[in-house]
Amino acid sequence: MENKFSIGQMSKLHNVSVKTLRYYDEIDLFNPIQVDPENGYRYYSIEQFKLLDIINYLKMLGVPLKEIKKQISNRDIDDFLQTLCNHKEIMENKIKELEISKKKLEARIKEFEEAKNLTNIGSPYVKTIDERTIIQIREKIRSFYDLELSVRKLKKQSYQFASIFIGKVGFTLSEDHFKRKSFFDYSSIFLILEEVEKGQIYGAHHMVTTLPKGDYACIYFRGGHLTAPTYVQLLHDYIQQKNYQIKGDFIIRTIFDQFITKNEEEYLSEIQVQIEA
Repeated sequence: MENKFSIGQMSKLHNVSVKTLRYYDEIDLFNPIQVDPENGYRYYSIEQFKLLDIINYLKMLGVPLKEIKKQISNRDIDDFLQTLCNHKEIMENKIKELEISKKKLEARIKEFEEAKNLTNIGSPYVKTIDERTIIQIREKIRSFYDLELSVRKLKKQSYQFASIFIGKVGFTLSEDHFKRKSFFDYSSIFLILEEVEKGQIYGAHHMVTTLPKGDYACIYFRGGHLTAPTYVQLLHDYIQQKNYQIKGDFIIRTIFDQFITKNEEEYLSEIQVQIEA
């Protein structure tokens, strides 16, 4: 039938599903020129092709159907330009978000690869570490219950610009608690901010501080918080043997645990403490 196309023909010609064309009709975005009253068949004309092309083009750009419908109804050049400009800004923000996510992934991949290839597990050593920006909550943490509540508080404080992830969260154990053998009396919880996250802090966040640049006595070990006391003691003995002075709290963080691997022999944590000769 000349200049009369069924919904199936329109679907094939424009690479748009029949279901989508029916939906466009339901929301009054793109209606057929005729609907057969007896069988309900929809028919379109060749004059509607360009309109469907515009709809497909804007949809491909990610413009919401609500905005497309508004533009088609108004058919105003200034409105059309504003729609494109608004969506360009939305896309630019999405690109920035994706770039941030990409950098976070790269950081996690690098750390995981380095952790998998460690050869000095269980052996204390000294390394120089650059300054690290952290969000820190100082409070007593004496049980698993306290620990989980502290993690939730940390997440609440950082959700706008940083993500909670294993390896980024750490706890501090004061030298005083160490001397009293109170190995599970942590004095604070903190989240290490990645480079891409530092620029996302709006205003002076009252919990943002730093772990200073300097020399740190460190030790990697298999296990988690329950096995940490043995290695805190081992690291402390090493510091005494080397005649170093401790300059702060012990930092304990988990890198691999049961949520990363089913193999307990692959669990990995690290202890650090700043020192001076």
